[in-house]
Amino acid sequence: MTNPFEKIVILGRRGDPRVTEPMDLLTEHLTNNGLELIAEDEIARADLVIAIGGDGTMLYASRAAREFGTPILGINRGRLGFLADVTPDQMITSVEHVLKGDYSTDSRLMLEARLLRGDGSEKLAFALNDVVLTRRETGRMVDFETRIDGKYVNTHSGDGLIIATPTGSTAYALSCGGPIIEPQLDAIALVPICPHTLTDRPVVIAANQAVEVSLLQRDNTKAEITVDGFSMGSINPDDKLQISAANMRVTLVHPPGYDFYEILRSKLFWGRDSRNRET
Repeated sequence: MTNPFEKIVILGRRGDPRVTEPMDLLTEHLTNNGLELIAEDEIARADLVIAIGGDGTMLYASRAAREFGTPILGINRGRLGFLADVTPDQMITSVEHVLKGDYSTDSRLMLEARLLRGDGSEKLAFALNDVVLTRRETGRMVDFETRIDGKYVNTHSGDGLIIATPTGSTAYALSCGGPIIEPQLDAIALVPICPHTLTDRPVVIAANQAVEVSLLQRDNTKAEITVDGFSMGSINPDDKLQISAANMRVTLVHPPGYDFYEILRSKLFWGRDSRNRET
């Protein structure tokens, strides 16, 4: 099979020594094999993005590539690396398999977040992981309402709410007790953050349903919206946050042997007896 990826962008934080070495090694290898490496600002011309780093780098790559539908291959130099699944020692071998056409892909759901201001203005952002409402600059809880497809669901009190994709189900949402969602499911998880009422539990809905969140008026209430870890701005009681499945998706490239459940076992230490783990 001919190489489907002839023009490649390599992304990574060059200030990080853990990233610089594999970036230089891969750059040399690809150049010596006659492939064209192009700059990030010309990503519209790229056939493939190779992201070297942690899941933060993968999220950055998704923001750069989503508009053009460019597939992404992740080399893990971070801590957990649920998205970047290729280890550094397998980098060259894995890239060679991919360049020979020996790979699989999966299409990841993205969220569209609209923050509708009370003054009629709006902000728009896209998330591969999650959209989060969280309290800000206060020790007080926030009170807010959720609606799904226009139907009232609940009035919540707590530190906030995570609206996560299946990709984001292994990120912040997981630490708040949310479920792990298989990546190929078109589903969205609504996960309360430190809810005041213990019966306020995570809910999983179909991705074709729209979520609306509104902040309730309380003294000294301050809250903000973050999208994949980046601030979208504060939210006020006269604003509405609307989240729905985005029209665009992110395509991840995996070399042979990719196994989502093996990644879970490895990262979450499933099946290991903690009593025998060395300290």
